[in-house]
Amino acid sequence: MKHSLLTALLFTCGLTACTEAATAQPAAKPVAVAPTVAATAAPLVAGLPDFSALVEREGRAVVNISTTQIVRANRNPAQGMDNETLEFFRRFGFPVPQQSPRPREERAQSFGSGFIIEADGYVLTNAHVVADADEITVKLIDRREFKAKVVGSDARTDVALLKIEATGLPTVDLGSSEKLRVGEWVIAIGSPFGLDNSVTAGIVSAKGRNLPDENFVPFIQTDAAVNPGNSGGPLFNVRGEVVGINSQIFSRSGGYMGLSFAIPIDTAVQISEQLKRQGKVTRGRIGVGIQGMSDELAESFGLKAKQGALVTNVESDSPAAKAGLKAGDVILKFNGVAVDESSDLPRIVGGTKPGSSVPMEIWRDKAGKTVTIAVAELETPADGRSAQRERKSEPKTEAGVSKSGLTIREVDARTLKQLGVKFAMQVVEVRGSAGRAGIQPGDFIVGIGGDELASLSQLDNALTAVKPGGSIPLRLRRGEASLFVTLKMPEKGDKGDD
Repeated sequence: MKHSLLTALLFTCGLTACTEAATAQPAAKPVAVAPTVAATAAPLVAGLPDFSALVEREGRAVVNISTTQIVRANRNPAQGMDNETLEFFRRFGFPVPQQSPRPREERAQSFGSGFIIEADGYVLTNAHVVADADEITVKLIDRREFKAKVVGSDARTDVALLKIEATGLPTVDLGSSEKLRVGEWVIAIGSPFGLDNSVTAGIVSAKGRNLPDENFVPFIQTDAAVNPGNSGGPLFNVRGEVVGINSQIFSRSGGYMGLSFAIPIDTAVQISEQLKRQGKVTRGRIGVGIQGMSDELAESFGLKAKQGALVTNVESDSPAAKAGLKAGDVILKFNGVAVDESSDLPRIVGGTKPGSSVPMEIWRDKAGKTVTIAVAELETPADGRSAQRERKSEPKTEAGVSKSGLTIREVDARTLKQLGVKFAMQVVEVRGSAGRAGIQPGDFIVGIGGDELASLSQLDNALTAVKPGGSIPLRLRRGEASLFVTLKMPEKGDKGDD
């Protein structure tokens, strides 16, 4: 005990003075020992990865893809000259340049990337890399070049399968995008701006990203630098497995800005197998228009959570129509797969084999119901399909409805026929609640919840019946689109919107 105390005093005071003090002082009282501090937790991230071995092994199977497109155009040397210059040519007797009588062929070239998935020459890339190409050249890392043919291409997922005549080629290892985790390291290998086998690294920023007009791909978002020419190249995890195909970037300048998007390899493999087997991709369809659920819509339809796909319209003579679906239904499950968000439905239905009959769980009139639906095949819309146009008509009746902030008018027979409904009211002016709900002048009110609108009094009564602070779902037609909005009535004591 004395030795321990002496050691402590030596540490704090110094040898001579503290030794004397220890001799002169009476025996010390027991000293309370401070609680032991817990060891610092091990770091969740230790050091930075070294990608060199991965690049050396997997980079051999990454290829550069160059395409050539022959463009036939008439050259007009006078194009771009102003009138003053042309008048100068005429006044002083110089021949005015004339448009060439024969179209001139020009060769437009572009670059992209790809990767070999089978040793006998099958290559995966983006559909947009090889779209409209007259000639495709695949260059390997050892500088060998091969002419390639397109086995099949799918614009909806932006996946294309190529074939080159070669054997014994290096191939990539395919991983699982489903097992990929946000925050995981990934690297991209490709040919940005034609610079072969360029390597960039980053992390997975998000999974299941839905991009505008892209309903069939749950994109992987990364911050690995991707630029023009990287398209079609592989995205690897640290185990050297391909987890995605680099496809798109978000950019205001045309270059990398930190947002890159890759097609999940699970999706790409499914597509490539169909392309190899039959040269095209077949998808299911049921013939409905849908929108996402908001908290307000979920509450107004009696759902506890904002899940599912809200049906906004049903195509006539479609599988959905034959199954009895109607606008206002909420699709919760399709073929046993939960529809958490409306964007999930196109992928689930698209992946269902056409011709099969599957169960579908829906929510109608604040209760669950299961129906069976026969899935049809999704076809590409015919070119030149005319869009339905709204036409102005003279109002028959104009009225304000309740305290909703709406001014509406009846619709003539011609417009009703164009809309494909028996009755509708057109919105003339919006204020207060209606404006906050997102209703716009020119919208057509065609339904209340899952019910078709039949009269002005029906709409007026329905809105009047809503308690202060309550809400009601209205179905609108806006251009070619059908959508639901939730109109919330003013709270009690509020002067309203009239």
